[in-house]
Amino acid sequence: MDWNFRTAGELAAALRAGEVSSVELTEAAIAGIERDEGVINAICVSDFDRARKAALHADQEFGRGEDRPLLGIPVTVKESYNVAGMPTTWGIPKYRDFVPAEDAVQVSRLKAAGAVVLGKTNVPMGLQDIQSFNDVYGTTNNPWDQARTSGGSSGGSAAALASGFGALSIGSDLAGSLRTPAHFCGVYSHKPTVGLAASRGMVAPSEPALPVDLDLAVVGPMARAARDLTLLLDVMAGPDPLTSGVAHHVTLPPARHERLRDFRVLVLDEHPLIPTGSAVRAGVNRVAEALADGGARVERHSPLLPDLAEAAELYTQLLFSGSVARFPIEAYEQLRTRAAGLSAHDRSLDAARLRGMACSHRDWIGVNNRRELHRHGWRQLFGEFDAVVCPITPTPAFPHDHNPDLLERRIDIDGVEYPYFDQLVWAGLATMPGLPATAIPAGQSSEGLPVGVQLIGPMFEDRTTLLLAELLEQRIGGFRAPE
Repeated sequence: MDWNFRTAGELAAALRAGEVSSVELTEAAIAGIERDEGVINAICVSDFDRARKAALHADQEFGRGEDRPLLGIPVTVKESYNVAGMPTTWGIPKYRDFVPAEDAVQVSRLKAAGAVVLGKTNVPMGLQDIQSFNDVYGTTNNPWDQARTSGGSSGGSAAALASGFGALSIGSDLAGSLRTPAHFCGVYSHKPTVGLAASRGMVAPSEPALPVDLDLAVVGPMARAARDLTLLLDVMAGPDPLTSGVAHHVTLPPARHERLRDFRVLVLDEHPLIPTGSAVRAGVNRVAEALADGGARVERHSPLLPDLAEAAELYTQLLFSGSVARFPIEAYEQLRTRAAGLSAHDRSLDAARLRGMACSHRDWIGVNNRRELHRHGWRQLFGEFDAVVCPITPTPAFPHDHNPDLLERRIDIDGVEYPYFDQLVWAGLATMPGLPATAIPAGQSSEGLPVGVQLIGPMFEDRTTLLLAELLEQRIGGFRAPE
């Protein structure tokens, strides 16, 4: 395997041993991008000139005996992060010429750690899709099957990693946007506990880059190896230096266990609101078998598990409540009228979406109170278990679908069609209560497509699922380069 497909840990060791220079790694990555990018379209904006300068500077630092966590390692950045001197469009055509003057806090942390930024990766318009395509940069293809999506909204980052375009990437996650692309492209990602990593500067181009406390969304790492997620999370974690960082710093607790046989794991492969496709079910079972073979205690049911249907309803309402903030008042009032006509007994996800879009502040507080009950339920569950293994979406990567009306789209699950947005319920299981979740490869479908699963853990115990991911990588394997 060439340098472009080595893990960040392997690259760091080789750089420190003098086996390779950062300039050589950077030139190899650039050559790979220039060779294959026309087919994948993952790197929407390149920054090769500054990358070459950063690599040369990194080699000079090594020559002086200096070191930093990511020194000399080529990486990419999701397009939605502000990078000084590079456009931030979020795939929205009217912002194609917007160029921020300041790096996002996480980009600053990457650079401070010595990383070499190769460029920015593609996203869906406004980050509002499970696919990555827009009218500014076009469509990102899945490296395993170019007729299929790489996922979204961090789809460009996942496709870049699977193609060998840099060893690490940073993305974001509101509706599975880190986990779904990792699942579709056969790489790793980690959705941190909500609030763990500062997000300032990961902001739409119409908004000022101010420190905000996001309700559901997080920023997080993506990689080709489980251990690399920890390496990058350690760089990303910590409060915004303009706010909580004035008084606080982060010290994450260690993983609960170091040996697979000491873990207690709840395995889920069924959801009351949407079926799990056979390929994903097989991936979940593959992980369950590896856990059991390694001596872990594996259970399939627990009375402590919060109600999955209610969790999906709450997540959907919270997710869609923020989607109408800038709607004209007339459109919002029409939504409120439609929502008022719903039966009180209608607990469907369609109804939850409408209720979310029509949500008043009073309504939102009621939903949030119910969320706190779920968080309490998860705390009780994690008194008995260390992690939960479950799907990320019901299927592997699906064919490109650019129907502009997302509510008309359908997802095919073993030959039966379901509403497109219903597949978000598994991602929302961790997002709604703010729990950490690590996405890991779990094999391939009969069509040769990657299949991933997520490991959900206790709040702020991110190292528990990250270490479990490492132990499972040793048993079931991890990233494989697309064939």
